[in-house]
Amino acid sequence: MSSNSFRKVRSRSRRSPLVRSPKVLSYIQDVSQISAATLLTVAMLGSSVVAGGLVGLAISFRNLPDVRVLRNYIPSETSYVYDINGALLDNVHGEANREVIDLDDISPDMKRAVLAMEDSAFYTHQGINPTGIARAFFANFQAGSTVQGGSTVTMQLVKNLFLTPERTISRKLVEVVLAMRIEQIFEKDEIFELYLNQVYWGHNTYGAETAAQSYFNKSAKDLTLAESAMMAGLIQAPESFSPFLDYEEAKKRQALVLNRMEQLQWASAEEVEAAKKQPLTLGEITSFRSSQAPYVTEAVMKELTDQFGEEAVAKGGMRIQTTIDLDLQQLAEDTVADSYYRYFGSGAYADEMALVAVDPRTHFVKALVGGVDHGSSQFNRAVQSTRQPGSAFKPFVYYAAFASGKYTPDSMISDSPVSYPDGYKTYTPRNYDGSFMGDIPLRKALETSRNVPAIKLGQTVGINRIVEIARTLGIESPMDPVISLPLGAVDLTPLELAGAYATFANYGWHSDPTLIVQVTDSRGNMILDNTPKPQLLLDPWASAALTNVLQGVISQGTATNAKIGRPAAGKTGTTDSQRDVWFVGYVPQLATAVWVGNDDNRPLGSGATGGGYAAPVWRDFMVEALRDEPVEQFRKPNEFIRP
Repeated sequence: MSSNSFRKVRSRSRRSPLVRSPKVLSYIQDVSQISAATLLTVAMLGSSVVAGGLVGLAISFRNLPDVRVLRNYIPSETSYVYDINGALLDNVHGEANREVIDLDDISPDMKRAVLAMEDSAFYTHQGINPTGIARAFFANFQAGSTVQGGSTVTMQLVKNLFLTPERTISRKLVEVVLAMRIEQIFEKDEIFELYLNQVYWGHNTYGAETAAQSYFNKSAKDLTLAESAMMAGLIQAPESFSPFLDYEEAKKRQALVLNRMEQLQWASAEEVEAAKKQPLTLGEITSFRSSQAPYVTEAVMKELTDQFGEEAVAKGGMRIQTTIDLDLQQLAEDTVADSYYRYFGSGAYADEMALVAVDPRTHFVKALVGGVDHGSSQFNRAVQSTRQPGSAFKPFVYYAAFASGKYTPDSMISDSPVSYPDGYKTYTPRNYDGSFMGDIPLRKALETSRNVPAIKLGQTVGINRIVEIARTLGIESPMDPVISLPLGAVDLTPLELAGAYATFANYGWHSDPTLIVQVTDSRGNMILDNTPKPQLLLDPWASAALTNVLQGVISQGTATNAKIGRPAAGKTGTTDSQRDVWFVGYVPQLATAVWVGNDDNRPLGSGATGGGYAAPVWRDFMVEALRDEPVEQFRKPNEFIRP
């Protein structure tokens, strides 16, 4: 059959005088009377309908669905989640895994194969095919029950969209009536397009495009005659005939379709023979494929569901481009898992970890790991778990001091005993090792993570100012202006800390951290655009001064385990009783937070610190993540104007 044959079949008369006649139009609009065509259908379907009474049927027809709703009908579609480079991470769907496409985007071979098997007279009848009904009548008569329906494509569409799957005479009559209504309102191509996007192809796969991607790993427009015939042969019982489950049976169904196409002269004998011999390479069942980054996709789905609603995400056919780099994501997941078994394999010290990496230039989240093993625990500690950051919060205090214009990294501060009234009690901070150093530079106080200087500095710059800076950097977790806030007396998520440190790394330029670049619908219309819109929210000199000091934390301070052979800045965090340990650090291209702890808040054990537990994990990830990245130097404070 030539490439134009399908169009020739399509171009035949679409509206017979019967459908255009006033009598039938009146029937379709007010079904209080039953047309001759329907009476013929009733007779062929069986005499049992008479017992129910034609009058009763006519009355019930008045309550049928209004098929005009199909004008605005949008089939539920699968939403797809991609990484920043276009790699598929996951697909999300409700009850139907489907991608809707135009009729012209389906292979002519596919369209011919489906019609050959399901309704070869589709472009010439008006919704019902008397020949098909007659054939079904005789089959039902011989069987003594309803074994064939004689359904046209239009009737199948009606059944799929409006009716239950029961096989009764009355439901078949409803099919007939609704099919005739649809044919009076819609063009043939519109009906066929709806059908091909609606039909079930097995394995929770709906529509020609999704089925083609699953069965043959290609678009419906690229299907060959052999592939089209095999897919068309599945429609009547897709799971029973599925090539994934019974390839030989699927080949028999393919041959049946090809022979029918040759009989209809829609394919030549040579084309049919070649199609039967063509080797077929199957794809895979895609409906139940697991996510490549489950912690990421679940966080993305929650964000979109909160914004657009569950139904829009599950059925709306969204195309979601995330900020995640799949290579970095896989590296992060491997690092967390390997580090856990390397450092904490016995389970005696820690049962969980989290890692978040953010690009300071865009504040795009490049990798996010919410636990050691998603299969064992779906709780996403990167975004759902709020834990005390300990000394990893001190950079907020030191930034506030530098931004005040009263301090530089070399300003002196007294590391000596002090007490403050705190309600009915007295608060007396102490250092981790219980000692005091006397007067020391701010630089050394932060490098060695002294607690008492941080408390004194907090009182000088003002706790409310520190809270204000944290809010400016996107930290939304509850935060009380208590005296001990400079020591991390607040619960934060790893994502919040990574995003804030990314702003320090970018000299005060900030965008809201996000997992989503953009979202479009299945037609390419923009729904959400998260193009970075950075704002200068911090003082550049103070940010550079802080970074300069935090470099010393790695080179000669509490985080020497975080050395990666290039300029890097960061801060350890260890809470009282060693319940949470952190390391948050950055280079100009990447800021990463690592948390280690127990979900039940059990202590990690005596001597557990951020420098000993979290910093090595950070180092292992960053060394590999930056392997192909050029070494970049931080800008020095003297390149900026001091406040």
